[in-house]
Amino acid sequence: MSRLLALLYGILCYLIFFATFLYAIAFVGGLGVPVSLDSDPSVAFGEALLVDAILLGVFAVQHSVMARPAFKRWWTRIVPAVVERSTYVLFSSLALILLFWQWRPLGGMVWQVESPVARDVLRALFVLGWATVLIGTFLISHFDLFGLRQVWLNWHRTPYTPPGFVTPFFYRVVRHPIMLGFIIAFWATPRMTLAHLVFAIATTAYILVALQFEEHDLAASLGEPYRDYQRRVRMLVPLPRKA
Repeated sequence: MSRLLALLYGILCYLIFFATFLYAIAFVGGLGVPVSLDSDPSVAFGEALLVDAILLGVFAVQHSVMARPAFKRWWTRIVPAVVERSTYVLFSSLALILLFWQWRPLGGMVWQVESPVARDVLRALFVLGWATVLIGTFLISHFDLFGLRQVWLNWHRTPYTPPGFVTPFFYRVVRHPIMLGFIIAFWATPRMTLAHLVFAIATTAYILVALQFEEHDLAASLGEPYRDYQRRVRMLVPLPRKA
């Protein structure tokens, strides 16, 4: 793959990701999209639940399998290493786009907060959750995480070096602030429909399981510095540091 084509491909994948990220905020928050988590149901409950479970499963399998080191070693025999991350980002975005497109609302109300103050607090937490996600990516090299740095360095004929292990800001009190931000964003809603609840439970469970694999990979890759970090800082709950 030529350097120009790799650069253009990386930029395109990043733009698709960012548009998908913005749409995800609207989808979860019910902010002016055709179908959101809390839309009125259009098919039978059983059919909707089955379709939604499949959609969530597709994303979970894609997101986890393609992130594993063994898969990356095999995958880069087919896809040039310089665009491996961009391709992962693209596939993740496509899995989410499929979910947004085919999502089947379930109907039903689990809770609806009436207090204006409480509603504002939950909306503020929703915004805080998404802000934590985005800020968390910039704290650990946003453009590397989403493949742009790799293609940019390749364009300039500069050898790629992975970002160093750093623990700035949020990362000093919790090891995975990005995942914590997602959990907050998914649960902080003044109007919790049954579909929203299913989505929140499924994604939270996926995050808890996926983090076990990620922690294993990070400890294997970074060694004792990361194991020491694990001992000192909690994974998701931002409580005081362990003794």
